Amino acid sequence: MNWNYIIHIGIISFALLFAALLRSRIRFFQRFLMPAPIIAGLILLIFYNFITPYWGLSNAFLGEMVYHLLNLSFIAMLLRVTPSEKNRVKGKRMLAENVTAVMGQYGLQCTLGLSVTALLIATVKPDLFPAIGYSLPMGFELGPGQAYSIGTTWEKMGFVGGSSVGLSLAAIGFLLGSFGGVILINQGLKRGWIGKEYRDKINSKSVRTGFFSRDQKERPIGSYLSTDGESLDTLSYHIALVMLTYLISWGFLTGLSALLSLIGPIGTELADSLWGINFIFSALCAIAVKLTMRFFKVDTTIDNATCNRISGLSVDLTVASSLGAISIVAVQGYWLPILALVLAGVLATVFILPWYCSRLYDDHQFYRMLLIYGTATGTLPTGLALLRVVDPDFETPVATDYLYSVGIVFMLAIPIILTINLPAFSVTKGKPSLFWLALGISAIYLLVSFVSYVFLAKKKAFANAKKLFYMDNRE
Repeated sequence: MNWNYIIHIGIISFALLFAALLRSRIRFFQRFLMPAPIIAGLILLIFYNFITPYWGLSNAFLGEMVYHLLNLSFIAMLLRVTPSEKNRVKGKRMLAENVTAVMGQYGLQCTLGLSVTALLIATVKPDLFPAIGYSLPMGFELGPGQAYSIGTTWEKMGFVGGSSVGLSLAAIGFLLGSFGGVILINQGLKRGWIGKEYRDKINSKSVRTGFFSRDQKERPIGSYLSTDGESLDTLSYHIALVMLTYLISWGFLTGLSALLSLIGPIGTELADSLWGINFIFSALCAIAVKLTMRFFKVDTTIDNATCNRISGLSVDLTVASSLGAISIVAVQGYWLPILALVLAGVLATVFILPWYCSRLYDDHQFYRMLLIYGTATGTLPTGLALLRVVDPDFETPVATDYLYSVGIVFMLAIPIILTINLPAFSVTKGKPSLFWLALGISAIYLLVSFVSYVFLAKKKAFANAKKLFYMDNRE
């Protein structure tokens, strides 16, 4: 009998529980609102690199968990039933603003990442694998699942330690999202970017310790029942729905890969690349399943709160596992490129993102910026977690508005994601021009996003340019 999976899941579970205990007791973690999964991931990072090798346990299983769990979290989020927008004109504008903000980050991170790589290759690292430049948007913008899966593909092309480099940048992104997000929130309170009435909520005991009180009346409702437990438990129903959607995604990709293989080696390489961006197909399948259920008028059986719980479970396990899956030995030779890429990521997210988001949006500027900042450094659930600090009950339309834009963002991002292997092909096929083609495509995304920003922001586009965050007192 194979106990390998149970042993690893048990180890991760222990790390999560111990991390939750540390968060509830240590003021440092409470002050910076350090999520328990990140604390657990740091514990696992040490444990799997310095202890388990003596026990014969490998952390390879954690990378596989990261890949699947992040796809499942996207499915759970996109199966949520969202209300229709009443004000269609305002809804379309908000959709355009969200898409512009997110695609601007895609273009910015890709362009900066490849530019930094080109500079390193031209100066101190001539033997650097050029695909490492895309590790920045893979780790920051797309998350650990995609960073691992695409990094694994690059390893087959000659990028030694590619998956660990991707996971390292994803882990640093999570840390930047957590610490940077808390710093932005504190600055928002200090500088009046958000109302002072939220100070008490942020300083509440449950937010700081991570646990609600023993009083049942003070505990919020986490989910609602949509099925009668005598027939099928609600949680079982939703997990089955998520797993069925994932099976549909697997079947679709399997069939598509079989068709592409008929083309020859090029088709096979493209098929391998598509498996690395499985989250796109998982998300599209989730939307298709939801629309099908709506057509047959059974979408009322979906409980959004239960979907949130499933997504939360997936993300918590993903964050902890992604840190534990990093091989310190594999990344120690890449400290300079990783440092350079991280500095580029900090420039794009901590400084440029708040600057343009505060001028782009017409309302709830800080809330919308905070959500996009979380997704640009971690994943969508990271952004929702930061938003929940200042908007605990999601009273503002920020979260719902963003979810409307997710599908369009995925569609617009497909061309740039399909070029993700061009820098790697510039080495394997001996054609350096493919690297510059990838950089050119990234620059086009950045340019189009900039033009869209200027068009939407109008007079605010460059208002008070020296200020990191612009407030026009409309919130």
